[in-house]
Amino acid sequence: MKPPYWFLLSLLLPLLVVQVQAGSLPDGDATALGFDPVALSALDRSVQARIDESAFPGAAILIVRDGRIAHQSLLGRRVPDGAPVTGDTLFRIYSMTKPIVSVAALALVEQGKLDLDQPLSELIPAFAATRVATGMLNADGEPETEPVERPITILDLMRHTSGLTYGFFGQGVVRDAYRNAAAGSAGLSNIETAARLAELPLEHQPGTIWEYSRATDVLGAVVEVASGMPLAQALSEMIFQPLGMRDTGFGIADAADYPRIAEPHESDSRIGAYGMFDPRITGRAPSGGGGLMSTTDDYARFAQMLLNGGELDGVRILKPETVAMMTSDQTISRGMKPGKYYLPGRGYGFGLGVAVRISDQGAAHPGSVGDYFWGGAGGTYYFADPVQNMFVLFMIQAPKAGRTMRGPVRSQVYDAMTRR
Repeated sequence: MKPPYWFLLSLLLPLLVVQVQAGSLPDGDATALGFDPVALSALDRSVQARIDESAFPGAAILIVRDGRIAHQSLLGRRVPDGAPVTGDTLFRIYSMTKPIVSVAALALVEQGKLDLDQPLSELIPAFAATRVATGMLNADGEPETEPVERPITILDLMRHTSGLTYGFFGQGVVRDAYRNAAAGSAGLSNIETAARLAELPLEHQPGTIWEYSRATDVLGAVVEVASGMPLAQALSEMIFQPLGMRDTGFGIADAADYPRIAEPHESDSRIGAYGMFDPRITGRAPSGGGGLMSTTDDYARFAQMLLNGGELDGVRILKPETVAMMTSDQTISRGMKPGKYYLPGRGYGFGLGVAVRISDQGAAHPGSVGDYFWGGAGGTYYFADPVQNMFVLFMIQAPKAGRTMRGPVRSQVYDAMTRR
């Protein structure tokens, strides 16, 4: 029988490991890492100019290369007339949640609890009866439908080729049906939301068209079923705790952390017809498609893990070959077509949770073939360039301004590089 202190040590050791791993990545020297400090200062000035114009209250910029911080800027304030932005400022990252949930699903694939070719209906039975809209309305004003040519798979969910869509932007009979049914309305669990979506027609036949959608919300329900845990617990145990991401989660439970929450100016505080969610409200369903709060310090650890091929500080989350599959095109190069609103943009395909650059021809901004990115509707943005062994985080809370800042920030980062 082990002495009692060994038993206590076995309980404390995991906590000690997380404590050691948590925090920001190691500092580096911008010049040694291949950047012109003068050009990086120009990037800061351009972002500060937008802050001074009241486009957003503040911003956090982080550039990491070769595993070290080449540049970090904390500009402006968390909220208008509030405290300065810090590395632990809490941002609503919205769809930057999607790569994290995709990693959790891929970890379950590695564990043998999921299969990418598995029909979705095996985990969410309601999808066994889902049909596809023809684009026409019947005499009752409801969408005409036809059978699916093949079932939706887990892979379809991860690459947005499931036929699902979003109802809060764009026009069409399926999008109207989503709005009329209040698909994804608050108060439902992830599995209940998935079952409600299954009752609505698909916009496309599965496996044919890339269309941005609630697929990752459904993937969150799949993670719950496959892992046997609520989504928040699954992400915490599989990703956040091992990586030391102490401030990432679905909402802010401790009132002492409320002052760290970044807020937009009132003039840029809505995403379409909706206001930004309040992370202080408890009981919200944890949206796998866009519900996480995080910080630059935390998300940097996730981003570096992916850039390292699935490992950080001796902790492995995914195998290198799994990360390679996630960050390679699974759509355009496989014959699938862009949908009405192709968010990856020219020169990009889509992997599993991230857009992936497949060609320099036609791309709107500088980068490397194989770079990958995704952003959030609240203004946050992330891209990684494996060729340059670099990733960049740009965190603000401003839906409209966030979209306009992505291209200029990316361009100025590449302009500042002295080594390629």
